[in-house]
This record gives sequence, structure tokens and C-alpha cells, in this order.
Amino acid sequence: MSPEALLDKAREAASHAYAPYSQFPVGCALLLDDGRVVTGCNVENASYGLTMCAERGAVSRMIIDGDREPASSDATGAAATGRPRIVAAAIAGLKAAPCYPCGACRQVLHEFDCERIVVENNETKKPVVIDFAEILPHAFGPNDL
Repeated sequence: MSPEALLDKAREAASHAYAPYSQFPVGCALLLDDGRVVTGCNVENASYGLTMCAERGAVSRMIIDGDREPASSDATGAAATGRPRIVAAAIAGLKAAPCYPCGACRQVLHEFDCERIVVENNETKKPVVIDFAEILPHAFGPNDL
């Protein structure tokens, strides 16, 4: 899937955002390693700290809708996650571009081996594709346990 098409899906997801406090609708579209695209939008809460970002909403949906084997243990007792891999995450803010993921979302995307981020260039409205390691260098993840 092209970066343009993935951003289109993120914009569509943003149109469903529940953002009555910030008036800042955001959408995310995840391209998975099996070719599926999963979307999410931000869902705000009067208790601001409980707001769900679009990226974390998409990841939650990815897990719920997934058709992978559940986590299990191998013969050594090590966990075999069966977790999906994110090839690309496109993030679109309907009122601002570029719209990069916050720190918490970066960490959650890293959990699923996100390879790249796609955001919109403010001036050209063209996609900007960024290697994930550029936005979260020296990340802590499952391989560090």
C-alpha cells in the first residue's frame, strides 16, 4: 500500500474522532506485515489523562481483530508472543500537519516492531516517510527483557 493511500485511511479514521475538548481529531492507519490495514482515532475524556490516542486505539483494535496464535511458551519456558508486526503507521491530524505520535504511542508502536512512520508534510500535503528508529532511538522493547 502506498504512503498516500495509508494517509487517506488515517484521515478517514480521524473523521470519526471523539475530540470535544481539544477539537483536534487524529487518525491512525497501521499497515501490518500480513497486508491488513487497521485504523483508530483519538477518543478524549473529560479527565484528560484518560484520553486514548489514535495510535494506541489502532493497536488495541489490531490485537482484538487479530487472527494470530495467542502468546505461549516454548520448550525452554520463553514466551513466544505471536505478536503482529507493524510495517508502517500513518498518522493524520485533521487540523495540523505533520502530526507525529506522542512518546507513549511511540513506545507502544515499538512493541510491535513498527518499521516506519508516515505523516503529512504541512506545505506540500505529500507523505513524509520516516524510519521508526529516527523518532525513537535507543528504544526499550521486548528484546531488552
